[in-house]
Amino acid sequence: MKTSAKFIVLHPSVHKSGGGGPTATSHRAWLAVFVLFFIFTFGFTLITTRDAAKTAADDGVSKSELPKHIIDALLFYASVNISSSDERMTPAEVKSISAVLRHCAAPCNFLVFGITHETLLWNSLNHDGRTVIIDERSYLVSKLEERHPYIEAYDVLFTTKVSELYDLIEHYKGEIKGECRPVQNLLFSDCKLAINDLPNHLYDVAWDVILIDGPKGHTAAAPGRMAVIFTAGVLARSKRGGAARTHVFVHEFERDVESVCSDEFLCRENLVETKGSLGHFVIGKMDADRNRFEFCPNSDSSVSKST
Repeated sequence: MKTSAKFIVLHPSVHKSGGGGPTATSHRAWLAVFVLFFIFTFGFTLITTRDAAKTAADDGVSKSELPKHIIDALLFYASVNISSSDERMTPAEVKSISAVLRHCAAPCNFLVFGITHETLLWNSLNHDGRTVIIDERSYLVSKLEERHPYIEAYDVLFTTKVSELYDLIEHYKGEIKGECRPVQNLLFSDCKLAINDLPNHLYDVAWDVILIDGPKGHTAAAPGRMAVIFTAGVLARSKRGGAARTHVFVHEFERDVESVCSDEFLCRENLVETKGSLGHFVIGKMDADRNRFEFCPNSDSSVSKST
């Protein structure tokens, strides 16, 4: 406004400049009016535009921004050290899981066993659905929730060991019509392979996709994935509501525990695809009233100890 005040020259000195008659004075007056009108219009437009932009940002524009969990995932994978020796999935393996999530009817219920390098990615790829992470390391679960409070994660205590694989298989065979049957409420199961200490509400969820990438199973003393694969097989066959089939992915599928337990509880006839170390099974619901107790009725699932 200081500029406009100096520009208005309607001052007695104007009439002392000489040669300025009534016509010149009239022109100066009209010029001053025009300039004042321009300044007022410009100022009004600037103020109203700024207010309108602020209102739009408050009401609508901010909603078009990427969700925080997607931003976090992008930042994490953009800054990660690609030379790290951590075990990760290959692009083909990730693409296989992503394709199923993309075609899953929303909201997609995605259960993931194992906190891994891809954890933030799974949560972001399923951004319209519900993703639940399960891991045996309580400190990692707490750390994950602290850094990313939008992620739903729980810890579970595994009592199994890789060295007990074949003993657990024998136990399951002896209890297949009892505590280890393929259709049951896992919350009340006494099967040694059943995971029954998750939060109660998770057993009522109709899981559309289950990914098994944990717990650790590289040593004989590690928990191994026997219980997780068994539990995934029961959840898929026992679920109520949702899609008729459940997609179950098993990572590091070539290892003994993963291979043996997948044959027993997920069944080779349900294996639809393999990508690298990832096995993709599609498991249908099973009617508990038909008195069927086989996990894999169309295959010989007998297992003997390897020598």
